[in-house]
Amino acid sequence: MRRLIRTVAEVGFCVCVAMAGVRAFAVSKPHVVSFGKWTAVKWLVGPDEKNAIDLRVRALFVDTRLKEYTTGLPHEVTDRLFVVRRVFRLNDSLPQEASGAPRWQWQRGGWVMVDRVTGRVTQLALPEFDAYYSTASWFRDYVAYCGVSDDGKKLFAMVAQLGRRKAILKKPLGEPGGEDAPDSECPAPEWQRAPVRVSFEPEENKKLTYAVHEHAVDIVNDEEEDEGE
Repeated sequence: MRRLIRTVAEVGFCVCVAMAGVRAFAVSKPHVVSFGKWTAVKWLVGPDEKNAIDLRVRALFVDTRLKEYTTGLPHEVTDRLFVVRRVFRLNDSLPQEASGAPRWQWQRGGWVMVDRVTGRVTQLALPEFDAYYSTASWFRDYVAYCGVSDDGKKLFAMVAQLGRRKAILKKPLGEPGGEDAPDSECPAPEWQRAPVRVSFEPEENKKLTYAVHEHAVDIVNDEEEDEGE
């Protein structure tokens, strides 16, 4: 009887070890993140959405499952995380149209962050980022862009950092330029390292430079720097 109890206990121990090994393998199983082939789609732009321009898109897969459609090249934040611009298809059908079949229209969206270890895809909420007018420029875990207010009447110089809800820089740049074209509010801001700085140029011959100190941003006066040299 004792031998039988010992045998059952040994078998139970082996089963527990085996199950623990299976669970550990399942937890540590790596995810495969990959992109599909590039393809060109029509993106309708302008006030009447009658002008079509080619937009290059490709699918984002996690473990062969389609997660998002993307455009542009990704920015590697760390060896684990990267960000990429997303695009999506919007149903443009009117309620009175009899066919009932969806009429898909491609639209450009915001940015998503992808974790290669967990396979998680997270949409980023960038303050004042306008998917039509804003052009994002990434450096490390910072992103700079010209933001537009909800009413479309104010333009801002924006710097955001991953992991922080509020922007670390939000400075008024006046009113939007009025051009109804994609990425038209200002060129992509320019970054430099050591020291970390970012420059905005919302108008020709008008350049504003800010120094980024971790979670704070200071304006840089180039004229004063030149005088101090």
